[in-house]
Amino acid sequence: MAGKLIMVTGGARSGKSEFAESYVLHFSPKCDYIATAEILDEEMAERVRLHRERRNDGRWVNHEAPYHAEDVFAKLGGDTQAVLFDCLTIYMSNLFYGKNAPEGEFLERCDYVFREIDKVLEAARRCGKIVVFVTNEVGGGIVPDNQMAREYRDLAGWVNQRVAQAADHVYYCVAGQAVDVKKLAFKFEDEGV
Repeated sequence: MAGKLIMVTGGARSGKSEFAESYVLHFSPKCDYIATAEILDEEMAERVRLHRERRNDGRWVNHEAPYHAEDVFAKLGGDTQAVLFDCLTIYMSNLFYGKNAPEGEFLERCDYVFREIDKVLEAARRCGKIVVFVTNEVGGGIVPDNQMAREYRDLAGWVNQRVAQAADHVYYCVAGQAVDVKKLAFKFEDEGV
């Protein structure tokens, strides 16, 4: 199973991070963990603390990468066979709104994010390990009432589609249960002809 890209998605508190952690640990007793969050307030600090608490048993090699995560993949050691990237939507948010955020029209800024995500996907594929990307499914509710939230929702959906297309498996988590969406996905009968 080495060299596979996996995407795990779901809503808030769907069990996606727990599933993704179990998934990588199933294939490697020690795993790399690429954390994308920047701690900018107390609430985020608490979320990060809870995630770290789950990973304080010596089975994780932690890497912080709110930006340029592709560089981390190039430096991974040989003592692990799996990588957990948590989470893609926070990473996308860092790129779109963070300290090096692009200027311009919405779609121009999206193109910048797509190029950066493509770099991460290429680096993940090249590292030769199982790489699990955790992401949030944010577009399942009411259309937001403000432009910033609508743009975030749209960009997250497009990024998730991009990563899902590249992934070997896509798991959707709901109520702590994971379903392999890519296995169930519709395909035209003449596809590939």
